[in-house]
Amino acid sequence: MAHWFHRNPLKATAPVSFNFYGVAGSPAANKICNDLRTTRARLLEMFTDVTCNPEIMKSATDAYFSLLQGFILSLDGTTQENKMRFIQNFKWTDTLQGNIPSAQQDAVFELVSMAFNVALWYTKFASRLAGKENVSEAEAKDVHRSLKVAAGIFKTLKEAHIPRLITPAEKGQDLEPRAIDAYIIQCQAEAQEVTIARAIELKHNATLIAALAFETANFYQKADHTLNTLEPECSSKWRKYFQLKQHFYMAYAYCYHGQTLLASDKCGEAIRSLQEAEKCYSRAEALCKEYRQTKGPGTTAKPSEQLFFLKLGGLIKNTLDKCQRENGFIYFHKVPAEPPQLELKASYGLAEPVPFELPPLSEQCTAEVYATFDLTKGAKNDKAKPKEVEVKPMKEPDLKPQKDTGCVLS
Repeated sequence: MAHWFHRNPLKATAPVSFNFYGVAGSPAANKICNDLRTTRARLLEMFTDVTCNPEIMKSATDAYFSLLQGFILSLDGTTQENKMRFIQNFKWTDTLQGNIPSAQQDAVFELVSMAFNVALWYTKFASRLAGKENVSEAEAKDVHRSLKVAAGIFKTLKEAHIPRLITPAEKGQDLEPRAIDAYIIQCQAEAQEVTIARAIELKHNATLIAALAFETANFYQKADHTLNTLEPECSSKWRKYFQLKQHFYMAYAYCYHGQTLLASDKCGEAIRSLQEAEKCYSRAEALCKEYRQTKGPGTTAKPSEQLFFLKLGGLIKNTLDKCQRENGFIYFHKVPAEPPQLELKASYGLAEPVPFELPPLSEQCTAEVYATFDLTKGAKNDKAKPKEVEVKPMKEPDLKPQKDTGCVLS
């Protein structure tokens, strides 16, 4: 299912040399600085390397974060801030703000910005894997897990690390609550989409599929409402994606709920439920066109061209025709004016974020080495004006569409 998921661009960043001149007062301290530079550069390369997989990404992430924490955690046995935390300036763009960077001289800002990109990479890896021609069961599980891992990273950043920033994020930036909440919810909703596709493929109980679809639609509605106070020029396209997915899964919920009602000999209510499914599906089709025409950050998904989308239209029509035939021959039930109230709770299949933990502090970062960093030795360089470094956008690999097999997770 290439182009099934909307993806905002990766965050871009300026290169960081970690050259602290006289501050690093020992060979071990210099080695930490050199390793920070090389592990950071390697991690940034991995974001756009199509051969990168979760194992490689975790290895690259752990290598950098284990060293970076040496500039964040207290290493001198006191409760005071690490003296190296505020020595280096970091520049990062925001996914919804174009190529305009924001900068903070804070290692925590670097940690949360880089980890945010790691989470984005997991969503893009999942999207790329889901776009393959024949997705195996193992690959479907990787898609599902990657989305939950991404949700876990976003959630941990929001709860544990972003509150530590000295300078809070401004409106519309990635690290402010509305944007990061939307990312968390999107990841959970998309993980549940994988579960729904699997449940449909294995012909699970219609009640379970309806409940999962209803919960997923509610997730997308919540994500949309989370962004409703952001500037339209940066959030409209993303919101249209949430809205079209909400109506698509409400159509699924009403369609499968209609099957449940018919199986319970409630044919009139089943007809009304399927009529509502038709209405939601038509609205989803209209929103797909609006989404394509809306300008904004990110890649444009093409859900209405996918077999998974198109099959639902046929399923609703065929099931409604069946219900109307049965009602004309057997039941003769009156069709209610109002659609049935969906009070469905899924007992299984709900996607929970995978907890994210930073790697242990590198063995290089000892109290003895930390003591050899002397901030007073860097004072003579303060007068030298730092050279302005341009932040270039990440060159992301193209997602090439492949033959669509209708999201069969075999």
